Amino acid sequence: MMNRRSVLGAAVAGLAGSAFNRAGAQAASGGKLALGLDHFAVRATGWKAGQFIEYGAGLKLDTVFLSELGVFESFEAGYLKGLKEQADRGGVKLYVGTGSVCASSNTWKDTFGTPVEHLKKTIEVAKALGSPVARCFLGNQKDRSSDGGIEKHIEAVIATCQACQSFAEGEGIKIAIENHAGDMQSRELVGLIEAAGKGYVGANIDPGNAVWAMEEPMRHLEAVGPYTICSSVRDSMVWETEEGVMVQWTAVGEGLVDFAAYAKRFAELAPGVPLQVETISGFAKPMNWREEAFWKIFPKMPAADLAAFLNFAKKGKAIPGFKAPEGAGKKEAEIAYQKGELERSMAWLKANV
Repeated sequence: MMNRRSVLGAAVAGLAGSAFNRAGAQAASGGKLALGLDHFAVRATGWKAGQFIEYGAGLKLDTVFLSELGVFESFEAGYLKGLKEQADRGGVKLYVGTGSVCASSNTWKDTFGTPVEHLKKTIEVAKALGSPVARCFLGNQKDRSSDGGIEKHIEAVIATCQACQSFAEGEGIKIAIENHAGDMQSRELVGLIEAAGKGYVGANIDPGNAVWAMEEPMRHLEAVGPYTICSSVRDSMVWETEEGVMVQWTAVGEGLVDFAAYAKRFAELAPGVPLQVETISGFAKPMNWREEAFWKIFPKMPAADLAAFLNFAKKGKAIPGFKAPEGAGKKEAEIAYQKGELERSMAWLKANV
């Protein structure tokens, strides 16, 4: 820890003009950046797939990302065909995803069979709905402190992807692995994709989850962007505390990320991929990096990446959280809050991107 801290002072001071801050100066790649909704942004509604499609079409979005299989009322061909037709009428392209496909993760559920069966089911649904990807993830930050560390889980996900390779390629669907809830840092996600095979596996990039993994979003984009085939984005506010930092996700345009610069660089690194908003706001997560025990989950983090993150945090300020009032109107208040976060994000992006 003493060595780590001694490096940080000089590194943080020198990063202000480094490469990851140059993205804002990059020219836009040209063409319209498609904007979409990750359905989890308005999860309190309890809607099913058709209602999320209707909502996205009503907002005049380009895409609707149905990122969990639980939103589907059926996997029957007729039902899925109807959803595809509804989306076509509404002028939105569908993207499809699911949860963990890692049986060793604490997030794993066997609702849809084994990891391979689960991923194949997601690929089937993606094919039926015209989604170019089947999104999935490893787990969350807790997996980093389990026996074998994150490497054990990465190996399991690679094996699942490879077992599904011929099926995915046969259906013309790419597998998109998300950096999820602080499970993997950028170099780990890129390593997973390279090991599995980047011809049929790519990234579902999430700058909010990158912050949970102690990574500055623009620096994360530079690493993961070239592998990106799908996205779930939000803004983040980070501020310093005596123990380390606090992280709170926000609506786009209300946090620390320069999203105009982010969107321009995103379009350059991942041309044709939509920027899909997944706001998850209202609560703060402590990242107590000053405590030695914290580094058990990030034992190999490069000093330059840590310095970039801490430099990012120095620009932030504490913001209030949100909790819906108890009582009969709690659910309605949660829905109104989530819709507000999502719709402000979309308005900001339409005005600034």
